[in-house]
Amino acid sequence: MIKFILIMFICSNIPGNSCKLMPTPIQDFNSYRDCAIYGYEYSFNMLKNFNPESVNNYRMYTAFNCKEDQII
Repeated sequence: MIKFILIMFICSNIPGNSCKLMPTPIQDFNSYRDCAIYGYEYSFNMLKNFNPESVNNYRMYTAFNCKEDQII
């Protein structure tokens, strides 16, 4: 059975700042679609709930990937 693992980062467009790994409440998914939808929804809600001044000052954005995890 193939599972998918969500790997999410919070990043800044300010030079010298690197992306930081962000833990998420759910990390394992049964399909790529479920992982991708959760990644977009979680990203949206996270950015929406951050302080607007911080998002603007640091030019914050999220990045995520749904990696295949082959379970035997």
